[in-house]
Amino acid sequence: MSSPPRKGPDLPNAAREPAARPAAGPASWDLAVIGAGPAGMTAAIAAADAGARAVVLDLGARPGGQYWRWGPATGDGRYHHGWPAFAALLRRFTTHQAAGRITYRSGHAVFQVEPLAADDAGGGQFRVHAVADERRREYAAVEAAAVVVATGAYDRQLPVPGWTLPGVMAAGAAQSLLKGSAVVAGRRVVVAGAGPFLLPVAAGLARAGARVVAVVEAGQPAGYLRRPAGLAASWRKLPEAGGYLAELARHRVPVLRRHAVIAAHGGERLSSVTVARIDAGWAVVPGTERALDADVLAAGYGFIPQVELLGEAGAQLAAGPGPGAFVALAGPDQQTTVPGLFAAGETTGVGGADLARIEGAAAGRAAARYAGRPVAPERRGTRRSRAALGRFAAVMESVHAVQPGWTRWPDDETVICRCEEVTLGELRTAISLGADDARSAKLLARPGMGWCQGRMCGHAVSAIIDSEAGRGGSGRTGTRDPGLAGPETLASRPLAQPVPLRVLAALAEDSAAGDSTVEDSGVEDTAVEETVGPPEPR
Repeated sequence: MSSPPRKGPDLPNAAREPAARPAAGPASWDLAVIGAGPAGMTAAIAAADAGARAVVLDLGARPGGQYWRWGPATGDGRYHHGWPAFAALLRRFTTHQAAGRITYRSGHAVFQVEPLAADDAGGGQFRVHAVADERRREYAAVEAAAVVVATGAYDRQLPVPGWTLPGVMAAGAAQSLLKGSAVVAGRRVVVAGAGPFLLPVAAGLARAGARVVAVVEAGQPAGYLRRPAGLAASWRKLPEAGGYLAELARHRVPVLRRHAVIAAHGGERLSSVTVARIDAGWAVVPGTERALDADVLAAGYGFIPQVELLGEAGAQLAAGPGPGAFVALAGPDQQTTVPGLFAAGETTGVGGADLARIEGAAAGRAAARYAGRPVAPERRGTRRSRAALGRFAAVMESVHAVQPGWTRWPDDETVICRCEEVTLGELRTAISLGADDARSAKLLARPGMGWCQGRMCGHAVSAIIDSEAGRGGSGRTGTRDPGLAGPETLASRPLAQPVPLRVLAALAEDSAAGDSTVEDSGVEDTAVEETVGPPEPR
């Protein structure tokens, strides 16, 4: 990996050492916000504007999420889109933080949202359980009258021969390295997958000095022209896309539409990829294969919403974008089917940062109202903007939807489940023995039983089983039913994050003793620098 020669200004360290441990018992808040990306930050700010006290539990070190990931070397925003908007949002966030209305706790991996029984409610209706501090791995808990889950989404990966080689990574990972640390993933990079996210990833890498060999897009962006209503509703997106394409053109980066990377090659690390033309169903067009030299393949086929916390808390889920993906069902105020539990951003459907901020504001306002705070009327035009962005998101999903033909790209030796090293051949053997859904395949061949618990392979396993059974490989099963055994069984995780056994043992002892209170970790509010450097040049 190499770093670009330019370096942004140093920023203060956002983390502080934990304060002395307070008295036992979780702190109580009006609302707890899980995640500090565009939706989470906006939710906390909207609630604080209404006078509510909000605690933000964030896995990251700084507010901004993956979309606005930043660090000491990138605080000038040169690798970010919409940096002035983030700088303004961060100023409002830190102002509320200084006033005591927002408490920000970094490094908190939330593993469960527990709705409390009426007689256990105490200071709140929900108890949020987390592991705090990546090094010490201590238990933390807060109680709140309402909870906003804004955990975002992660890259969908499609397994192909050689995808486990060093140098093959998610497109989001390549962008995170650049945004967070000003690190360029490699010298010769192929960016591949489906969706508009490929454009900013490739443009950012090219701007930072990488040789982007090609952008390989499996979809056909001309499909936008067949949906003029949805495109016109969000015409402001067109200059953004045009800007990325212009930057790629300046760096002479070819954009191969209706193409896919169907294999990766190398010894100790990636050295080349095979690119082929594909048809509308994503089947390879014979005779179109060719090799491209590359030391990094950054791939992403859309995103999978992170809804584990919501599903395990009892919120109803429905089939989401693409195979194996689920979203939370929510009303106009972002409240799920569990009263007091709200979902915002990609957890309700992948729609981009602008839509996430609107949903976050709606969720924060509604959560504050639920907690008993007076809330001012919604700003005029918000509903219209929200509807337009929602229509554009639907168009985007249809144009770049994953098609079942990809299930013929891997061969029997291709690893499908990386954690358990389950190959396609082993999965097919399980299917021949009677596995016809995700659960039975998991029992017979172990895909989804490793560290990631099916996050990476669950959608692929479901699509392959559907394809082998002649069901089309869509992976969609409609509204979530706990009795079904489709991909939603791999999305069901009682613990959404890895939890040390000593934390679980301590919780079990408290439960056996009949003690309904638990200790907070004692991690105090994480200070966040208010300014992040000059805004992005216009």
